[in-house]
Amino acid sequence: MLEEGNPAPQFSAPDQHGNMINLEDFSGQWIALWWYPKASTPG
Repeated sequence: MLEEGNPAPQFSAPDQHGNMINLEDFSGQWIALWWYPKASTPG
């Protein structure tokens, strides 16, 4: 579990166009992430 003030672990994820991005691609920049846990699920 992450705690406030700790750096985020390195990760990769697809962007809205399906291109893979890495957290390290944004080193030294502020970024905001959000996701929808129930996206692409039935119901």
